Amino acid sequence: MGDAFDAAALTLYGLAVDYSKIITVEPGKRSGKPCIRGLRMTVYDVLDYLASGMTHEQILRDFPYLTEEDIQACLAFAADRERRTSFVAGEAPVR
Repeated sequence: MGDAFDAAALTLYGLAVDYSKIITVEPGKRSGKPCIRGLRMTVYDVLDYLASGMTHEQILRDFPYLTEEDIQACLAFAADRERRTSFVAGEAPVR
């Protein structure tokens, strides 16, 4: 799979979320980490909130400038990135 968003693959699972217009990367913002719509909120921030047990509703309440679509885009971005990550047995994961 190339670096482009693969909507066809995600559509098979009913997860067609085109995050390409939501997730942005700017070298001078948050050290070039993937952010949401040019804001200073990173994909990692949202994933970390979800991993800590926050619900979508709690995140949206605490960060009213975010939308449900933003959260879905973070999840789709992370899933797409994970699909393209490969590990070789016995080697440390790439960070």
